This record gives sequence, structure tokens and C-alpha cells, in this order.
Amino acid sequence: MFYKGMVVGVISGTVLGLILKWIEQLTSKKVYTLLLNVDFIPFIGDIKWSEWIEFCFHLVIAVVIGIVFMWIQNRFHYLSSGRMLIVATFLTLPTIPLYFPLTALAIKDTPRIDDMLAFFYWTVGHILFALSLWICSFIYKSR
Repeated sequence: MFYKGMVVGVISGTVLGLILKWIEQLTSKKVYTLLLNVDFIPFIGDIKWSEWIEFCFHLVIAVVIGIVFMWIQNRFHYLSSGRMLIVATFLTLPTIPLYFPLTALAIKDTPRIDDMLAFFYWTVGHILFALSLWICSFIYKSR
């Protein structure tokens, strides 16, 4: 269950990262930059990290969510696929409003806090993260 959660988290986190990177490249809205941004965190933010390391920081959060999600699926194995989609959505929902404090705290150039189009892209990316969690777990459940 722990390993499956890690894999589901890495896959879903990668999907989110790639989607936001693609959106940023197409629109110049710095949603991918915001996703990876750690410049406001004491000590960590003082270091110039490579994009890959910042992406790994993002994946740590995605893996934690993936592990919790797979634990719920394992613990409550009787839940229907539709209910597991609801669980994935509820686990992901808190990440959506994080747009506002992350934007407010960012030192580097990220979207403006009142940029509702960037917030929309951020939201879509995180909804796709939830869908990815659900799809990956559904595939794992059949194994």
C-alpha cells in the first residue's frame, strides 16, 4: 500500500507538473513557477535549487497525498470507484486555495494574487491531479 501510494503520488504529481508547465509555456502565466516555488521558506529558500530539485519538493507533497489516498482505498476497500473519486477530490481540494498564500509569500515572479485566469489554470491542474490519483488507483486496484 505504501509503495503503491508513492507510485500514484509520483505519477499524479508529474501529471500536475507537466500540465502546469505546459500552461505556463502557452500562456506566460507563471503557474508552474508557483508550483515549484520555495523561495519564501526559511533556509531552503536561500538556496538556488535546480528545477529538478524544486520538482522533487513538489513530488514529496504529491507522494504524501498518494499514500493517504491509497491507504483510504486499502482501508475502505468496499468504497465504489465513484466514492474514491470523491475522496481524491477532497484530498486535493485544500491545494487549490493554496494559490493565494503561495502567491502572496513568493519572492520570485509568480502570478498576481488577483489573477483569476492564473487561479483558474491552477485549479484545473489540481482537478486533473485528483483525476490522475483516481485513475492510477483504479488501475492498481485491479492488480
